[in-house]
Amino acid sequence: MRGADIRAQMDVIGADGVHVGTVDKVEGGRIKLTRRDSGEGRHSGHHHFIDLGLVAEVEGVRVRLSANAAVAVTMEEEEGGKGVF
Repeated sequence: MRGADIRAQMDVIGADGVHVGTVDKVEGGRIKLTRRDSGEGRHSGHHHFIDLGLVAEVEGVRVRLSANAAVAVTMEEEEGGKGVF
């Protein structure tokens, strides 16, 4: 998947159609999600990232991932590349 096809404010959805986040931008081979989609507790207030390898396709204004939303959020990364969970 080419990151050039992904634009700011696109919805990121799992293979099951469930909202995962909103694109802030593509950075370093990963989708940077907006802060408002960063979760709760110690994971709130900063950006999370999804590797472009999880992108199945870009459908208009949506980025569809190859994993269901519940699985995809467990694969989110912090800025430094470490997993969130």
